Amino acid sequence: MEKYNFPIEATLEIVGGKWKVVILCILMTGKKRTSELKRAMPDITQKMLTQQLRELEADGIINRTVYNQIPPKVEYSLSDYGKSLNNVLDCMCEWGQNHITRS
Repeated sequence: MEKYNFPIEATLEIVGGKWKVVILCILMTGKKRTSELKRAMPDITQKMLTQQLRELEADGIINRTVYNQIPPKVEYSLSDYGKSLNNVLDCMCEWGQNHITRS
């Protein structure tokens, strides 16, 4: 039995929800530390941010780089696989902008 009835279900399983797409759009501009992501998304809780980052990392969409220094430094970036979502994210952002100006 197939897991998905429609291919879009596979996409939504990975990037669905309120925050994952926002995180990915932010990471399209380059590497970010957790604090930078949190600052860019003031309405997300630290717990939710951590959970979303872990899920995206587990799915191979983002890379987590830990620098061995004091204080510890962690950066997140899109993986090569995650970068394959750039066109999808660009279209979603453009549609959203059109929707905002339409409202």
